Amino acid sequence: MLKNMRLRQKFTILLVVILIMGLSVSGLALSSLLRQNARNDIAATGLMLMETMTSVRKYTSTQVNPELKDKLESKFLPQTVPGYSAREVFEVLRNKQNYRDFFYKEATLNPTNLRDKADRFESGIVEQFRKDGNLKELSDFRKLSGGDIFYIARPLAVSEASCLECHSTPEAAPKSMIERYGSANGFGWQLNEIIGAQIISVPANTVINKANKSSFVIIGLVSAVFVVVILLVNIFLNSQVIRPLKHITRVAEEVSTGHMDAEFDKFGNDEIGNLAKAFKRMQFSLEMAMNRLKKSHGNTSI
Repeated sequence: MLKNMRLRQKFTILLVVILIMGLSVSGLALSSLLRQNARNDIAATGLMLMETMTSVRKYTSTQVNPELKDKLESKFLPQTVPGYSAREVFEVLRNKQNYRDFFYKEATLNPTNLRDKADRFESGIVEQFRKDGNLKELSDFRKLSGGDIFYIARPLAVSEASCLECHSTPEAAPKSMIERYGSANGFGWQLNEIIGAQIISVPANTVINKANKSSFVIIGLVSAVFVVVILLVNIFLNSQVIRPLKHITRVAEEVSTGHMDAEFDKFGNDEIGNLAKAFKRMQFSLEMAMNRLKKSHGNTSI
C-alpha cells in the first residue's frame, strides 16, 4: 500500500503514527502525574481548611468559652464547644463554590455528641495516631458504597485544660450539658490524649475530574502543536523536496525524448541540488554521446 502512495502522504502517515503513539505513551504518564498534582492541590486546600478549623477551635476554647462559662449552669450553649464552632464555621465555608465538595468531621472515639462518633474506618485512623505519636498526618482514598472519597486526617488531642471541665467526669460537667447529652458519653478524657481525628474529605471524582480536565487541556495543546508541525513539515516537504523532484522528473522526461535544451534548475548544495547536478552531467554526457553518434553516422554516409 505504501508503494502506491506519494511521498507527502507517507510522511503525513508517519507523523500521525508518531503523534498517536506519543500521546498514548505520554498520556498514561501525564495522567498519573496530573492526578498526583490534583491530589496534592486538593490536599493543600484541605490542610488550609483544617488549620482554619483548628484556629476556630482555639479561639472558641480560649476566648468564647471563658466569657460564657457562668451561663453554662443554667443553659448549655453549644457555641462554647470548640468542635461545634468548627463545624458551624465549616458549613458557612461550604456555601462558597471553591469549598462545596469538602466535608469536615471531628471523628471522636468517645464524643459527647454522637454526631461526631467515629465509624469503624475512622476509628482505625484514630488508633494509628494513638499508637504512633510521631504520626501527624494521613491521607488516602477510601471506598464507600456511594463512591470513593479522598481524605486527609490529623490527630485531635485534648490540648487545653479547659476541655476537661466538661469532659473529665459527669459530676464536673455543667448540669445543662448533662441534661442535653446525658452522662454516658464524652467523659474520661485526659490532657494531651488523642481522642479523635480531624478529617477533611472530598469525593474522589473531584480529584479525578480535575486531573482529567488538566490532561485534556495539555493533550489538546500538544495535539494542536503537532498538527501545526505536520502542516509545516508538509509545506517544507512540498517546497524543498516534492516540487524540485517534480521539476527534475519533468526535465529528465524531456531529455529522454530528445529535448536537450531543457534546463535543470539550481537547487542549492543539498541532496536535491546534487541530484539536479548529477542529472545535468548525465544530460551533458548524453548530448555529447548523441553528437558523436551523429558525426559517426555522417562520416559513414560519405
